[in-house]
Amino acid sequence: MTMKLDSNTIATLGDALYDAWRNAKQIAPLTEQHPDMTIEDAYGVQMHTINRRIGDGERTVGKKIGITAKAVMQMLNVDQPDFGHLMSAMTPGESETLDSKRFCQPRGEGEIAFILKKDLAGPGISGPEVLAATECVMPAFEIVDSRVNDWKIKIQDTVADNASAAAFVMGDHAISPRGVDLATCGMVLEKNGEIIGTGAGAATLGNPVNAVAWLANKLGELGIVLKAGEVILSGSLSIMFPINAGDVLRMSLGGVGSVSCRFS
Repeated sequence: MTMKLDSNTIATLGDALYDAWRNAKQIAPLTEQHPDMTIEDAYGVQMHTINRRIGDGERTVGKKIGITAKAVMQMLNVDQPDFGHLMSAMTPGESETLDSKRFCQPRGEGEIAFILKKDLAGPGISGPEVLAATECVMPAFEIVDSRVNDWKIKIQDTVADNASAAAFVMGDHAISPRGVDLATCGMVLEKNGEIIGTGAGAATLGNPVNAVAWLANKLGELGIVLKAGEVILSGSLSIMFPINAGDVLRMSLGGVGSVSCRFS
């Protein structure tokens, strides 16, 4: 691992992002202050913020995979996805609306969520092992939000900011991953009753199973195991779109089900 920042600097940056998250405020890009920051440094900052949230009483309930589309990789000039942690306070209760005031500049993504029934410990995890370890898949919305001014992010900025994770909403139905072709299943995104995007499972590394395998192997390098019961958001299947107070979102996933959420 290549790290350029010392532990005190990593803690200071983590504290700044933690405060920005708690107060729904934006801060300057970390890479402006520290242009030599590496991706490994950024994951160190990420873990500092996560540990502070755990200290507040939250718990980790899963992981999210980001930057799975080639266009986004090109935009950020990287050749790999990233990951962040899903925390217990990120998901609303049943029928609960999401308060738009808790976010800085939220955007939405439609995704396929995996719920694990067995641990996955990389390296060396392949697609068949992911399927064997998966209890079910569900449609899900991920609400991403950047605590960095105006989404002016480099890969290090979003990784440090917990891969821009903010909230997630699970769907109304779950099926076996063997009951649907996850690469070809189609998705339709709606906002306030209008279709704003379509996509398919292949949008995320060719198949969302590939994304989960990548995550298990990446975490394996860091000594982290994906645990049974965890939720894995496998990556966006279409556009990332802005969200405002009053918006009603719906996503349907062919052969799987649908998910809806509302912002107050």
